[in-house]
Amino acid sequence: MDSATNRKVRAISGSRRSARKRASRVSRPFVAATFAVTVDGKITTRDFAPVDFTSREDKAHLIRQRALADAVLIGYGTLKHDNVRLGIASAELRAERVARKQSPYPLRVIVSNEGRIDPELNIFQTDFAPILFFSTTRMPRRYQAALRKKATLHLSASRAVDPAGILQELRRDYNVRTVACEGGAQLFRALLERGLVDQLNLTIAPFLFGGSDAPTLTGLSKKFLPASVRCTLRDMRVVGEECFLTYRIRGAK
Repeated sequence: MDSATNRKVRAISGSRRSARKRASRVSRPFVAATFAVTVDGKITTRDFAPVDFTSREDKAHLIRQRALADAVLIGYGTLKHDNVRLGIASAELRAERVARKQSPYPLRVIVSNEGRIDPELNIFQTDFAPILFFSTTRMPRRYQAALRKKATLHLSASRAVDPAGILQELRRDYNVRTVACEGGAQLFRALLERGLVDQLNLTIAPFLFGGSDAPTLTGLSKKFLPASVRCTLRDMRVVGEECFLTYRIRGAK
């Protein structure tokens, strides 16, 4: 094979690699997870109580991150304990979304393997944004019947939901380009283990909880992650006694 042919083959191979990289970048949305933790790394108490150890600024920070996204993603455990609507109360933030050609509110996306979710939760009493529910066929029929009136169900035949599949479906079928993940630890870990988290917004609050029964960012499991995850600090600001950190996750895409 002559040198000109070699160059042509290399050029074709390079363009194919570039195409694969471009395809991988658009196959799922950008995922930014937002958490508040104590100084010793706890995201909640041993009773999994709603986060109330942070300031008003931190709560506003969470809403600002939510307002940037096309969809907000939450696991059922966190939804059940916090009983949030996943809305945006600020008219200013909603107006900014509309100016960016987004809907006034992000899609609300719930994840649960078993699907035994209370249809009386606050999120189902509001209709300001569509609700997508990703679960499995393990979801009892009576729950399916109750929730079909309130949400769009996506049920897979597998025993557990596939985080990568959810993100791909959000990108392909709902044109979601950015996702705000608001926990909990089990969902965050599942995303992290699969290289599906691109950014971590972390608030350090001035408290220490101690003990082993309160979860950290990666839950209560004593198992190590399959591989260490390298974070690159992109921004840091201090407001009062809290520190707000923004990390990019290396190699996520």
